[in-house]
Amino acid sequence: MDLIKNEYQVIIDRKNEKAEGSYTAYLFEQGLDKILKKVGEECTEMVIAAKNNDKEETVYEVTDLIYHTLVMMANQGITPEDIEAELEKRAAKRGNLKTFHQVDKNS
Repeated sequence: MDLIKNEYQVIIDRKNEKAEGSYTAYLFEQGLDKILKKVGEECTEMVIAAKNNDKEETVYEVTDLIYHTLVMMANQGITPEDIEAELEKRAAKRGNLKTFHQVDKNS
């Protein structure tokens, strides 16, 4: 998780510095809609790479998705520690079966 925290800090620094020529600063300048568009694009590209069973491309796209997700998190005031806390809550529930709701595929 240290790499994630380090990357997140770099993103926060770019957000605060508004460095000219920084792609990260550009995303923050463009706002949430642009950031979310990039998250969606990267998610789709990751799915396609995985569907194509291309490990190298999938790793590349997962990394892009993580980066853009971290930018979105920084924009929304969500920290890696927030994510860790949620993961810890979920880890405490391991072994408990979840009840899934039925979806009516005919509607």
